[in-house]
Amino acid sequence: MSRYWSPFVQELEPYVPGEQPAMADPVKLNTNENPYGPPPSVQQAMRDAVDARLRLYPHPDGGELRTALADYHGLNTDQVFLGNGSDEVLAHIFLALFKQNRPLILPDITYSFYRVYCGLYGIDYETVPLADDFSLPLDAFPADNGGIIFANPNAPTGLAVTRDDIAALLERNTESVVVVDEAYVDFGAESAIALVRRFPNLLVTRTLSKGRSLAGLRIGYAVGSPDLIAGLDRVKNCFNSYPLDQVAIAAGVASLRDETFFENTVDAIISERDLLADELRGLGFRVLPSAANFLFVCHERFDAGGLATALRERGIIIRHFERPERIAGWLRITVGTPEQHQVLLDALRELLKADNKAP
Repeated sequence: MSRYWSPFVQELEPYVPGEQPAMADPVKLNTNENPYGPPPSVQQAMRDAVDARLRLYPHPDGGELRTALADYHGLNTDQVFLGNGSDEVLAHIFLALFKQNRPLILPDITYSFYRVYCGLYGIDYETVPLADDFSLPLDAFPADNGGIIFANPNAPTGLAVTRDDIAALLERNTESVVVVDEAYVDFGAESAIALVRRFPNLLVTRTLSKGRSLAGLRIGYAVGSPDLIAGLDRVKNCFNSYPLDQVAIAAGVASLRDETFFENTVDAIISERDLLADELRGLGFRVLPSAANFLFVCHERFDAGGLATALRERGIIIRHFERPERIAGWLRITVGTPEQHQVLLDALRELLKADNKAP
């Protein structure tokens, strides 16, 4: 702690991102990155954007990318908001929409950044427990609230709810904002964007990091009613008027134009996810059904933290969450390439064999 910090900073509990290991050539399955790179068209668009225009500030609202996203989703440009990754978009949402007199409602097991933002902005919140099978009981969310947020598919479980379930929640909850975080929706969940025109209190957040292989560029966005987007713009323009640079804007536009590459990549990840799940079940793991680009698993014979450490010693990085205690026995494994999966499975078989020989 520093005596120079603002007093409230000493009480903050920051988000802990997944490890970016310094080891040479790890099998990196811990941060839900896409194992396949972006298409050549995106890389060319980025090269073309590096010219004399770099002396100029980019368009404050994302310009061409905002228009491209509106067209892609069949919306108007005033229904789209852009930010430096979906985490920044979420940060603006918490300040612009969730700082209310009533508590924010969120699942007890979900993306841990939500609680971090509550601490940062002084937002009261209450949690709704996931069911015993880790499914999200939207019908248990209380009507008296200052807003609702959940990820669909949820993180780190990978389980999803249906669009009809979301619509039913919105029909019950009309007096506060409902945010659906769709960071992983490309891999099998139903998007709520089709409900945006019907429900003015719905805001859906997205990212180009996962399905479109652009995590290194930090492109996030939200879609919703013009009223909600205007509130986000007010906060953004008090924080950073130029959240996306020229190269990121060009890459985002090019990605949206190459739908075939995107669909082929997503299909490959879904196929590999399902194959890996079957292999892990064959090794005695419990594997939750996933609609994301990761698997949430546990094994009755292994301590989760110990298994993560043993794999790391073999150059394989997966994610273990020590908190909350309810999921301390579980591991999250990012879907990678077939070659990465083979290394992982061989290591797990070796560890299982060694455990069988233990006295």
